[in-house]
Amino acid sequence: MNASDRTPADLLRSALAADAARPLVTFYDDATGERVELSVATFANWVAKTANLLQGELSAAPGDRLALLLPAHWQTAVWLLACSSVGVVAEIGGDPADADVVVAGPDALEAGLACSGERIALSLAPLGRRFPSVPAGYADYAVEVPSQGDRFAPFVPVDPDAPALVVDGAESSGARLVERARADAAERGLTAGSRLLSGLGYGDWEGLSAGLYAPLAAGGSVVLCRNLDRSAADALAKRVESERVTVTAV
Repeated sequence: MNASDRTPADLLRSALAADAARPLVTFYDDATGERVELSVATFANWVAKTANLLQGELSAAPGDRLALLLPAHWQTAVWLLACSSVGVVAEIGGDPADADVVVAGPDALEAGLACSGERIALSLAPLGRRFPSVPAGYADYAVEVPSQGDRFAPFVPVDPDAPALVVDGAESSGARLVERARADAAERGLTAGSRLLSGLGYGDWEGLSAGLYAPLAAGGSVVLCRNLDRSAADALAKRVESERVTVTAV
């Protein structure tokens, strides 16, 4: 990857320039049987649309706080990179009452109502389906995002040294995230083309790093598995083989 990259959004731009067609995120949900594979180009398109939604429709600006109340999921990864693109601080499991924006999954809708700002709900259903009816107090992500632009440009440049992520009770800048991701990638032996299978959650840095940031920093890809404990006993070994996994974090 480009040595000058200083934010996660920079890492994504470099990945797009290097090989837009290669897989970046392959997502499994063993509770529903869902499998989704996103190339770098497809993932980047979702990030651009989400960043446009965040900056335009939701009027979010650099330094604003977004409480991210979502599990490990490909759409969560999209929101993390969209926040980085705009300069919004993503707070993993953050307090909605202190947030400017809340993004919540089905299990966190009630808690998210404590946010007095904008609220976005994600169904997390296979194929990114809409809610059967929009949850009260929320806008449905699946309804709002498709019409957004496919290219994104921030209104103001994102400061790599400004806060970007809060996880484990600690705040990190975009530059620090890239630094940590590169160190983790080296520790795991990730290189360009590596395939890391992660069954870890997104509730702490270890899970976020394995499930997104370290593979992105290395020029690799992630096989992100939700509800891996619900799969058959031999499913993991078969998945490692079929997905050409080189490193696991479970």
